[in-house]
Amino acid sequence: MPDGTPVQRLRLIGGGLTAHVLTYGTVLQDLRLEGYDAPLVLGFPEFAPYLEHSRYFGATAGRCANRIRDGHLELDGQTYQLDRNFLGKHSLHGGAVSMGKQLWTLEDHAMDWAAFSITLEDGHMGYPGRLEAKVTYALLPGGVFDVQMEATTDEPTLCNLAHHSYWSLDASGSAADHLLQVAAEHYLPVDDELIPTGEVAQVADTGFDFQKPAPVAQAGALFDHNLCLSRQRGAIRPVAHLHSPASGVRLEVRTTEPGLQVYDGGKLDIPVPGLDGHKMGAHAGIAIEPQIWPDAAHNPDFPQAVLRPGETYRQHSQFKISKD
Repeated sequence: MPDGTPVQRLRLIGGGLTAHVLTYGTVLQDLRLEGYDAPLVLGFPEFAPYLEHSRYFGATAGRCANRIRDGHLELDGQTYQLDRNFLGKHSLHGGAVSMGKQLWTLEDHAMDWAAFSITLEDGHMGYPGRLEAKVTYALLPGGVFDVQMEATTDEPTLCNLAHHSYWSLDASGSAADHLLQVAAEHYLPVDDELIPTGEVAQVADTGFDFQKPAPVAQAGALFDHNLCLSRQRGAIRPVAHLHSPASGVRLEVRTTEPGLQVYDGGKLDIPVPGLDGHKMGAHAGIAIEPQIWPDAAHNPDFPQAVLRPGETYRQHSQFKISKD
């Protein structure tokens, strides 16, 4: 880190997968499938670029993933001003110094799993409550990258964590032609600043209809939207598939979460060399982020992200890799 604090990197092996993860932001730096040599997620081979160029590559976004309009929060009659790190106006992914941009403590690990923890103090990035979070990564049989998240608080606060890897299932340098399928009949329209309008719209007859496999590019020029899976968190279940016809590599996403933020990487433009064949340009990877719907604090009809003392936030998501 800039102050000289060391960052640890772990290599995990299991289930036909090899992963490299960092204590910085719990970043999934690299993920590979046995028998297919290319990396499956965007990442930097060295640590330094993560401090300047990363777009949350492989990190845990939180304490509240996604956008909150005007960085404004009203909770239990109290008003809070959150860090406005998006367009200088809105809050994104928990603020400029979110948990995805800090060192975590490596609690324990074995060959095929690792557990990390972090504490965000009351007032951090404007949020109320001392939040204690834990993330556990495991490589399970059948090519499964398993992500389990937990958090508790001592005051009412928001908690909405999201794993933020950008997936690239072939070596073409673009995921625009990957075939995406999502079990969502509705999506959240957004304004020009990517803030949900409050409408819950049907995907039918729009570019956001991925109920059947379709190229990611189908969504059009702006694809950074929440696809609505359900109205509440539930049992873990399959919700999305991503497939590269070029390589035959497939990704199945399973989650407990009610929403799936999909970002096609259209604004990526990172001139960093040495990325093992992956260009860090537009559409170099696609982020598929299980989470609660964005800006829920301003939309009471959305699934809510409020966490209270005595409750435990829990998310379980899995990313299963296979090859034709």
